[in-house]
Amino acid sequence: MGIFGKWLGGGLGFVMGGPIGGLLGFLVGSMIDSTTIHTSTYTTGAGSTTRGDFGMSLLVLVAAVMKADGKVVKSELDYVKAFFVRQFGQESARQALLMLKDIIKQEIPVMDVCLQIRGNMDYSSRLQLLHLLFNVSLADGVIHTSEIEIIEKISGYMGVASGDFLSIKNMFIPETDSSYKILEIDPSSPNDEVKKAYRRMAMKYHPDKVSHLGEDFRKTADEKFKKVNEAYDKIKKERNMN
Repeated sequence: MGIFGKWLGGGLGFVMGGPIGGLLGFLVGSMIDSTTIHTSTYTTGAGSTTRGDFGMSLLVLVAAVMKADGKVVKSELDYVKAFFVRQFGQESARQALLMLKDIIKQEIPVMDVCLQIRGNMDYSSRLQLLHLLFNVSLADGVIHTSEIEIIEKISGYMGVASGDFLSIKNMFIPETDSSYKILEIDPSSPNDEVKKAYRRMAMKYHPDKVSHLGEDFRKTADEKFKKVNEAYDKIKKERNMN
């Protein structure tokens, strides 16, 4: 199917229009074989997100986060490369890095990009984007204040609830009572509420929520689900809950 055939086989939708399309315009007719994918004009209204839409949105937002601290370090590029190697193979990873390096050179209208994503991408996929952005920001072992700030802005622009942002943030940057923040409850919550919160969050972060992105991206959602389980197990041990 050509370069990115596995990734883009489901087609490119909303990303080929609006501000994201402007950033990715160089792709058409140069890095991909247009006969192997389907594209459509930019339309609003969140629906089922395709792998291509998700992947291209991820690359643009990763570029924005990597530029936030004023420098792009090799470890961050290595993480992105490793991620794409795991998901799509060596050749696709090589092409993804070429795309990312090109996007990094451009001025990224972060708010406009995020509003386009918000209007076209389902909520579970937006949460998954946020999770992967934290992964990238920690690739060099240190998450800079500027990176946290840009991810929080991205989260807000994409319409992610503040509680969901705090939950995902605590999966990477533990704060006081981080297990409770991951479950989006207060430490004073009774045991019944803890159990309800766990069921609610387990459903929200279940990998099946992004199954429409294909098995590749579904596998990346396992980490969030695991963190929810770990938070719940820690609270149960602290409280001697059954």
